[in-house]
Amino acid sequence: MTEQDGVGLAVRRARTQAGLTLRDLASGIGVSVGTMSAVENGKVALTLARLTAIAEHLGTTVADLLVTDRGPEPGPTRGRDGTWREFERLDLSGVESAAASVFAETGYHGATIRMIAATADISVAGVYHHVRSKQQLLVTLLDVVMDELHWRVRAAEEAATDPADRLARMVEALVLVHTHRLRLAFVAATELRSVEEPDRGRLVAARDGLQEALDRAVVRGVHAGAFATRNPHRTARAIMTMCMSLSYWYLPEDEAVPAEVAREYADLALDMVRARTA
Repeated sequence: MTEQDGVGLAVRRARTQAGLTLRDLASGIGVSVGTMSAVENGKVALTLARLTAIAEHLGTTVADLLVTDRGPEPGPTRGRDGTWREFERLDLSGVESAAASVFAETGYHGATIRMIAATADISVAGVYHHVRSKQQLLVTLLDVVMDELHWRVRAAEEAATDPADRLARMVEALVLVHTHRLRLAFVAATELRSVEEPDRGRLVAARDGLQEALDRAVVRGVHAGAFATRNPHRTARAIMTMCMSLSYWYLPEDEAVPAEVAREYADLALDMVRARTA
């Protein structure tokens, strides 16, 4: 691990401990989500001024952020509040938004920087002014959607009152992200295989962490006597697959609004685990 990688990891750890999303921190110090993602992944060097701004926003010190040997990668962000059902417009840069569109339309390997530049209505040189590579754009987009998935699912889980309510809320959160962030969810579902190491391992672990959280919710429900499914892990995987597949077919102009789909999928999930009624 280089010193730059270590500082990026320290920033991610401090952000997670502060309960901030990637977007929260980026907005707080006045940079794009892409820039913040690149910082945390060790892709760009930090000036002292920017590192100071990050430390102040996170309520820590520059000295603490420079101590890079602190164990494993931090867990998922919790999010600062419980507004997991509320979705604002993502503050992606023009280049990042264009990349999401091009990746969703043509696939990562079919996309070119020239196509992204044309979609963003800037020159190829203009794209390289913002990012180093097509790969950096892909990692940024996947970081954004994984961050949203984790904090919203975690917030939904923590607001639950019983096993059935927990599963229903977690499924609702998954569905809301996959419908409100449709392009990003589709890119994440189809292009994770295109991410290069070491980012691929980190993002695969983040994806697997979501499945593990759903597994735990179903297993705990079975142990509590709330669910009667005989195959909790298999059922949890079927529920996750059902939620993730939304990005393949959901069309906002033709289908029910996201909140309605989320409630329907929550009911389906409870049927799948054979939730016991009181």
